[in-house]
Amino acid sequence: MASKRPHSLRAPATVRRRRAAAASTEAAPLHRNVHAELSRRFITGNVMPGGSLSTRGLAEELGTSQTPVREALSRLAAEGAVQIRSKRKIVVPPMTADRFHELLRCRELLEPEAAVRALPHIDAKRLKRLRQVDDSIGAAIEHGDLHAYMQGNYDFHFLIYDAQPRGILHRLIETLWLQFGPYMRVVYGRVGTAHLVDQHEVAIQAIRDRDAPKLGRAILADIRDGMGLIGKSGFEPTLPNLPPAGNRVS
Repeated sequence: MASKRPHSLRAPATVRRRRAAAASTEAAPLHRNVHAELSRRFITGNVMPGGSLSTRGLAEELGTSQTPVREALSRLAAEGAVQIRSKRKIVVPPMTADRFHELLRCRELLEPEAAVRALPHIDAKRLKRLRQVDDSIGAAIEHGDLHAYMQGNYDFHFLIYDAQPRGILHRLIETLWLQFGPYMRVVYGRVGTAHLVDQHEVAIQAIRDRDAPKLGRAILADIRDGMGLIGKSGFEPTLPNLPPAGNRVS
Protein backbone atom coordinates (compact mmCIF):
# COMPACT_ATOMS: atom_id res chain seq x y z
CA MET A 1 0.00 0.00 0.00
CA ALA A 2 1.45 3.31 -1.07
CA SER A 3 2.13 5.72 1.75
CA LYS A 4 0.30 8.99 1.72
CA ARG A 5 2.34 12.09 1.14
CA PRO A 6 2.08 14.62 4.00
CA HIS A 7 0.16 17.77 3.18
CA SER A 8 2.40 20.77 2.62
CA LEU A 9 2.51 23.21 5.52
CA ARG A 10 3.26 26.07 3.14
CA ALA A 11 0.44 28.56 2.85
CA PRO A 12 -1.06 29.23 -0.58
CA ALA A 13 0.49 32.03 -2.58
CA THR A 14 -2.56 34.29 -2.17
CA VAL A 15 -2.40 33.93 1.62
CA ARG A 16 1.32 34.69 1.63
CA ARG A 17 0.74 37.82 -0.42
CA ARG A 18 -1.97 39.00 1.97
CA ARG A 19 0.27 38.41 4.96
CA ALA A 20 3.13 40.31 3.31
CA ALA A 21 0.82 43.21 2.46
CA ALA A 22 -0.52 43.28 6.03
CA ALA A 23 3.01 43.26 7.46
CA SER A 24 4.00 46.10 5.14
CA THR A 25 0.93 48.10 6.18
CA GLU A 26 1.70 47.58 9.86
CA ALA A 27 5.37 48.53 9.40
CA ALA A 28 4.67 51.76 7.52
CA PRO A 29 3.43 53.77 10.55
CA LEU A 30 6.44 52.59 12.59
CA HIS A 31 8.86 53.72 9.88
CA ARG A 32 7.08 57.09 9.64
CA ASN A 33 7.20 57.49 13.41
CA VAL A 34 10.94 56.80 13.51
CA HIS A 35 11.56 59.33 10.75
CA ALA A 36 9.34 61.88 12.51
CA GLU A 37 11.18 61.44 15.81
CA LEU A 38 14.62 61.71 14.23
CA SER A 39 13.50 64.74 12.24
CA ARG A 40 12.31 66.39 15.47
CA ARG A 41 15.72 65.80 17.00
CA PHE A 42 17.44 67.50 14.09
CA ILE A 43 15.06 70.43 13.96
CA THR A 44 15.30 71.09 17.70
CA GLY A 45 19.08 70.70 17.73
CA ASN A 46 19.33 67.47 19.69
CA VAL A 47 22.16 66.28 17.44
CA MET A 48 25.51 67.98 16.98
CA PRO A 49 26.91 69.11 13.62
CA GLY A 50 29.93 67.03 12.74
CA GLY A 51 28.86 64.23 15.10
CA SER A 52 28.23 60.60 14.20
CA LEU A 53 25.11 58.49 14.64
CA SER A 54 24.78 54.81 15.51
CA THR A 55 21.97 52.82 13.93
CA ARG A 56 22.10 50.34 16.78
CA GLY A 57 22.16 53.06 19.43
CA LEU A 58 19.20 54.89 17.88
CA ALA A 59 17.25 51.64 17.60
CA GLU A 60 17.82 50.95 21.30
CA GLU A 61 16.77 54.50 22.25
CA LEU A 62 13.60 54.27 20.17
CA GLY A 63 12.77 50.71 21.22
CA THR A 64 12.67 49.37 17.68
CA SER A 65 14.73 47.27 15.32
CA GLN A 66 17.52 48.71 13.18
CA THR A 67 15.54 48.35 9.95
CA PRO A 68 13.18 51.34 10.40
CA VAL A 69 16.11 53.38 11.75
CA ARG A 70 18.16 52.62 8.63
CA GLU A 71 15.24 53.58 6.40
CA ALA A 72 14.69 56.81 8.33
CA LEU A 73 18.38 57.69 8.08
CA SER A 74 18.28 57.01 4.34
CA ARG A 75 15.43 59.50 4.03
CA LEU A 76 17.32 62.02 6.14
CA ALA A 77 20.35 61.56 3.87
CA ALA A 78 18.18 62.31 0.85
CA GLU A 79 16.98 65.43 2.68
CA GLY A 80 20.54 66.57 3.33
CA ALA A 81 20.48 66.13 7.12
CA VAL A 82 23.04 63.30 7.32
CA GLN A 83 25.78 61.73 5.22
CA ILE A 84 25.98 57.94 5.01
CA ARG A 85 29.65 57.23 4.38
CA SER A 86 29.47 53.52 5.10
CA LYS A 87 27.15 50.99 6.71
CA ARG A 88 28.47 51.91 10.14
CA LYS A 89 29.50 55.54 9.63
CA ILE A 90 26.67 58.05 9.52
CA VAL A 91 27.59 61.67 10.22
CA VAL A 92 25.82 64.99 10.65
CA PRO A 93 27.49 67.41 8.20
CA PRO A 94 29.46 70.25 9.82
CA MET A 95 28.38 73.78 9.07
CA THR A 96 30.56 75.82 6.73
CA ALA A 97 30.28 79.42 5.62
CA ASP A 98 29.26 78.44 2.08
CA ARG A 99 26.65 75.97 3.30
CA PHE A 100 25.30 78.47 5.83
CA HIS A 101 24.83 81.23 3.27
CA GLU A 102 23.18 78.85 0.82
CA LEU A 103 20.71 77.69 3.49
CA LEU A 104 20.06 81.29 4.49
CA ARG A 105 19.34 82.33 0.91
CA CYS A 106 16.96 79.42 0.42
CA ARG A 107 15.06 80.32 3.58
CA GLU A 108 14.85 83.94 2.47
CA LEU A 109 13.33 82.89 -0.85
CA LEU A 110 10.94 80.17 0.31
CA GLU A 111 9.58 81.02 3.74
CA PRO A 112 8.12 84.50 3.11
CA GLU A 113 6.41 83.06 0.03
CA ALA A 114 5.03 80.14 2.06
CA ALA A 115 3.70 82.51 4.71
CA VAL A 116 1.98 84.76 2.16
CA ARG A 117 0.38 81.75 0.46
CA ALA A 118 -0.81 80.42 3.82
CA LEU A 119 -2.38 83.70 4.99
CA PRO A 120 -5.84 83.16 3.41
CA HIS A 121 -6.03 79.80 5.22
CA ILE A 122 -5.17 81.09 8.72
CA ASP A 123 -8.38 81.26 10.76
CA ALA A 124 -9.05 82.67 14.24
CA LYS A 125 -8.31 79.34 15.90
CA ARG A 126 -4.87 79.09 14.30
CA LEU A 127 -4.13 82.73 15.07
CA LYS A 128 -4.93 82.07 18.75
CA ARG A 129 -2.62 79.08 18.71
CA LEU A 130 0.16 81.21 17.21
CA ARG A 131 -0.21 83.66 20.07
CA GLN A 132 0.00 80.81 22.57
CA VAL A 133 3.12 79.41 20.95
CA ASP A 134 4.76 82.84 20.92
CA ASP A 135 3.99 83.18 24.63
CA SER A 136 5.51 79.75 25.25
CA ILE A 137 8.70 80.86 23.51
CA GLY A 138 8.93 83.80 25.90
CA ALA A 139 8.40 81.46 28.85
CA ALA A 140 11.09 79.10 27.54
CA ILE A 141 13.56 81.99 27.36
CA GLU A 142 12.64 83.14 30.85
CA HIS A 143 13.15 79.65 32.31
CA GLY A 144 16.26 78.81 30.30
CA ASP A 145 14.59 75.88 28.55
CA LEU A 146 16.54 75.60 25.31
CA HIS A 147 14.65 72.58 24.00
CA ALA A 148 11.26 74.26 24.50
CA TYR A 149 12.62 77.43 22.91
CA MET A 150 13.69 75.66 19.74
CA GLN A 151 10.55 73.54 19.57
CA GLY A 152 8.41 76.65 19.99
CA ASN A 153 10.27 78.52 17.26
CA TYR A 154 9.71 75.63 14.86
CA ASP A 155 6.04 75.33 15.89
CA PHE A 156 5.45 79.04 15.31
CA HIS A 157 6.82 79.07 11.78
CA PHE A 158 5.17 75.84 10.71
CA LEU A 159 1.80 76.74 12.22
CA ILE A 160 1.84 79.48 9.60
CA TYR A 161 3.20 77.41 6.71
CA ASP A 162 0.98 74.40 7.52
CA ALA A 163 -2.19 76.47 7.12
CA GLN A 164 -1.88 75.90 3.40
CA PRO A 165 -2.29 72.27 2.30
CA ARG A 166 1.11 70.55 2.34
CA GLY A 167 2.98 70.63 -0.93
CA ILE A 168 6.42 70.87 -2.46
CA LEU A 169 7.17 74.27 -0.92
CA HIS A 170 6.47 72.97 2.57
CA ARG A 171 8.69 69.92 2.10
CA LEU A 172 11.54 72.05 0.79
CA ILE A 173 11.38 74.31 3.85
CA GLU A 174 11.39 71.32 6.18
CA THR A 175 14.60 70.04 4.59
CA LEU A 176 16.23 73.42 5.27
CA TRP A 177 15.27 73.25 8.94
CA LEU A 178 16.54 69.68 9.17
CA GLN A 179 19.93 70.81 7.89
CA PHE A 180 20.17 73.94 9.99
CA GLY A 181 18.64 72.73 13.28
CA PRO A 182 21.77 71.08 14.71
CA TYR A 183 23.80 74.23 14.15
CA MET A 184 21.13 76.55 15.56
CA ARG A 185 21.44 75.01 18.99
CA VAL A 186 25.24 75.28 19.00
CA VAL A 187 25.34 78.99 18.23
CA TYR A 188 22.52 80.35 20.38
CA GLY A 189 24.97 81.18 23.15
CA ARG A 190 26.88 83.52 20.82
CA VAL A 191 24.00 85.93 20.22
CA GLY A 192 22.97 86.54 23.81
CA THR A 193 23.87 90.23 23.66
CA ALA A 194 21.78 90.90 20.57
CA HIS A 195 18.54 92.81 21.02
CA LEU A 196 16.29 91.75 18.20
CA VAL A 197 12.88 93.06 17.25
CA ASP A 198 10.22 90.46 18.05
CA GLN A 199 9.26 89.71 14.46
CA HIS A 200 6.88 86.99 15.66
CA GLU A 201 4.70 89.71 17.16
CA VAL A 202 4.92 91.68 13.90
CA ALA A 203 3.87 88.54 11.99
CA ILE A 204 0.90 88.00 14.31
CA GLN A 205 -0.23 91.60 13.76
CA ALA A 206 0.10 91.16 10.00
CA ILE A 207 -2.03 88.01 10.12
CA ARG A 208 -4.64 89.76 12.22
CA ASP A 209 -4.71 92.64 9.71
CA ARG A 210 -4.70 90.22 6.73
CA ASP A 211 -1.68 92.13 5.43
CA ALA A 212 0.23 89.73 3.18
CA PRO A 213 3.18 92.02 2.30
CA LYS A 214 3.70 92.87 5.96
CA LEU A 215 3.64 89.17 6.89
CA GLY A 216 6.20 88.33 4.21
CA ARG A 217 8.46 91.15 5.42
CA ALA A 218 8.16 90.01 9.04
CA ILE A 219 9.16 86.45 8.21
CA LEU A 220 12.05 87.67 6.05
CA ALA A 221 13.25 90.03 8.80
CA ASP A 222 12.94 87.25 11.38
CA ILE A 223 15.16 84.98 9.31
CA ARG A 224 17.71 87.68 8.53
CA ASP A 225 17.89 89.00 12.09
CA GLY A 226 18.56 85.63 13.64
CA MET A 227 20.58 83.85 10.98
CA GLY A 228 22.50 86.99 10.10
CA LEU A 229 23.81 87.29 13.63
CA ILE A 230 24.57 83.58 13.71
CA GLY A 231 26.54 83.86 10.48
CA LYS A 232 28.69 86.63 11.93
CA SER A 233 29.48 84.53 15.00
CA GLY A 234 31.58 82.00 13.09
CA PHE A 235 31.24 78.28 12.58
CA GLU A 236 33.30 76.65 15.34
CA PRO A 237 31.24 74.52 17.76
CA THR A 238 30.62 75.94 21.25
CA LEU A 239 28.48 74.89 24.16
CA PRO A 240 24.93 76.16 23.59
CA ASN A 241 23.31 78.64 25.94
CA LEU A 242 19.87 80.17 25.81
CA PRO A 243 19.61 83.84 24.79
CA PRO A 244 18.43 86.13 27.57
CA ALA A 245 14.80 87.23 27.73
CA GLY A 246 13.66 89.31 24.78
CA ASN A 247 16.00 87.76 22.23
CA ARG A 248 14.63 85.64 19.40
CA VAL A 249 16.58 83.73 16.80
CA SER A 250 14.81 82.02 13.91
